[in-house]
Amino acid sequence: MQREKAVQIFQSAIESVQPAHLMQEHLVYHQGVLTICGQSIPREAFRQVYVIGAGKAAAAMATETEKILGDLISDGLITTKYGHALPTQKIKIREAAHPVPDEKCVAAVAETLQLLEKVTDQDIVICLISGGASALWCDIPPGATLSEVQTTFDLLIRSGAAIHEINTVRKHLSGIKGGQLIRHCRDAKVFSLIISDVPGDDLAVIASGPTVADTSTFQDAHAILAKYNLLKRLPQSVQKHMEQGRNGLIPDTPKSGDPLFQHTSNTVIGSNRVAVDAAAKKAKALGYQTHIISSLITGDAGKEATKLVNTAIQYKGEKPACIIQGGETTVQVTGGGKGGRNQHFALTALYELSKCDKSTAGNITILSGGTDGTDGPTDATGAVVDEETVHQAAQKNLDITTYLNNHNAYPFLELTGSLVITGPTQTNVMDIMIALIQ
Repeated sequence: MQREKAVQIFQSAIESVQPAHLMQEHLVYHQGVLTICGQSIPREAFRQVYVIGAGKAAAAMATETEKILGDLISDGLITTKYGHALPTQKIKIREAAHPVPDEKCVAAVAETLQLLEKVTDQDIVICLISGGASALWCDIPPGATLSEVQTTFDLLIRSGAAIHEINTVRKHLSGIKGGQLIRHCRDAKVFSLIISDVPGDDLAVIASGPTVADTSTFQDAHAILAKYNLLKRLPQSVQKHMEQGRNGLIPDTPKSGDPLFQHTSNTVIGSNRVAVDAAAKKAKALGYQTHIISSLITGDAGKEATKLVNTAIQYKGEKPACIIQGGETTVQVTGGGKGGRNQHFALTALYELSKCDKSTAGNITILSGGTDGTDGPTDATGAVVDEETVHQAAQKNLDITTYLNNHNAYPFLELTGSLVITGPTQTNVMDIMIALIQ
């Protein structure tokens, strides 16, 4: 069946951005020389190596780092999402909540900063960063509580704001994001190895850029909150913090040119494009005429799903064909249902297919999935839909429109056997969307 082939193509994308592949390409220790992202450092030129980091892929990155560096590592601490921990020898793993942080996130930041107190200017700090770190590394602004920060993050996530907008606000509610983590690294050489989960692989946006000079300001964060009508809905402590920042009473994040960053290197080692290219390679091997939509998809999930279905319907080229795109859509949640952006994408695509004649709908399969293995607060990574899904829905008297309007995609897709469940993938490079055409 075509849906099995869609899942195979998706899984190939995930495999291509596994830390097991990526870390070995960028981290080498051979004959007394440590090479990190192309920079070679003789063993006698540094004292200790410390490993820190956060993200959904951070535990897998840490295990690979241990395999490569072994006893060269003095100490380390990684924070990852619940259910994503892996066994390690030297590097401690802490699990915490995502996307809305909990007390374990706050404790992990405190423990990371405590570890960095041992660092000197003769040491190397390797920072392993991947998607999810913005929430997993959470600290609390003065005068606020964790509950108030949780409320703020939840409002942002539900507002339909793009990831770069969400992270601009996060940076200005933190003492480590937006390059501020480097203030705690005591002039050590810092190498950040980064798996990107944001459009354009913008270093300042990935994980809210803890080791990168920041281009945004308190004024920018205020404008974003105003844009989504959140200012008056924020807790009073957060409103006060933002206002103090705008008035210069709180120092802004460090900017480009700050000598703070003179010993810091940031390298993207994995990205959505790597995954898309691997998916295309697999599709070709399966006999599909393959087309990549080169622009990253960042708009509303429903609108983008409609576009992809229309592109598949209007396709006039050689068949069978596979259209692949990557990115990260947004959803402005209005119902109390269960799901995620990829499930909403898939259910919208199904709605569009249900309006087509049988000969058209029968030739098209749509898959949308998150490369991290989780979509929203669910155990699914996304879903794959086709004419069989339409048939199953009719048999079970499921009304697509009702589920869509309530943002309740998960139960619909579960009942029709359409969910894609991979479990934690130990990587995160945004989402992959696939249209197969017979």
